[in-house]
Amino acid sequence: MKPEDLVGPNPKKGGGKPSKDEKSSPAKKRGATEHASSPKNKGPAKVIAFANQKGGVAKTTTALNLAVAFKESGHRVLAVDMDPQGNLTMSQGVDPDKVDKSMFDVLVHRIPISEVIVEREIDVAVASIDLAGAEIAMSTQIGRERALQKGLDEVRDDYDFVCIDTPPSLGLLTVNALTAADKVIVPVQCEYLSMRGLVQLQNTLQMIRENLNPGVEIEGILPTMLDARTVHAKEAVEILEENFGELVFKSRIRKAIKFAEAPVRGTSVIKYDPKSSAAGAYRDLAEEVLTHGS
Repeated sequence: MKPEDLVGPNPKKGGGKPSKDEKSSPAKKRGATEHASSPKNKGPAKVIAFANQKGGVAKTTTALNLAVAFKESGHRVLAVDMDPQGNLTMSQGVDPDKVDKSMFDVLVHRIPISEVIVEREIDVAVASIDLAGAEIAMSTQIGRERALQKGLDEVRDDYDFVCIDTPPSLGLLTVNALTAADKVIVPVQCEYLSMRGLVQLQNTLQMIRENLNPGVEIEGILPTMLDARTVHAKEAVEILEENFGELVFKSRIRKAIKFAEAPVRGTSVIKYDPKSSAAGAYRDLAEEVLTHGS
């Protein structure tokens, strides 16, 4: 697999692991200043999809906490829950089984997305278990791959960022997310088998570019659930960096019990324990994303 096949039409140059003297924040390692000014976007929201067909790689955790970190930086943020499990919805204290309308209705019945948005730490377009049947319900629709894109058109001017959480598959719901997205963040658990899923994602992205969304690009690959005590985890990160260079975020999301505790309280880890290293890791990631390319 070639890194340039994954990144899209504007590949990032350079690569490799950071040098030993790079001891600054992750954003600074990407060429940013130490403190990001985080200006608001001009024009429609930047849409970021969080995708990896393997489950348990911290997609939902990353989508939520990065969105909250964006808001903490002064940005207007919408999180869209496209996973029938509704974990992002639950992580903001909303019961997916008790919502009257959800993203299922936006995709299938084409109701305005504003009707399924609830205000919590951030605005959330909620999911329900009905989404599990969305692919069948949409099977006869013309332009079904663009249903989410069309739904977001209503609100893109109201936000600076839209963060889309996707299910652990490469089916129609994920295709909708990738078709609507400007950028894709790929959380990857620091294990060999998890990294193999990048090949399948590469093939799906290529199909999306050729047929639906030629401009979608990889924003970065995020090592998650890192246990720095193990040799295997360190080797997994090294393999990512050797193969994908600067596509790999310098931020690292380490294993922490806080990530399991926060959803029980219906909050992000940033709100649950704002001074924790877990919260700090996502603030670093937000700074890295906000300052990259500036």
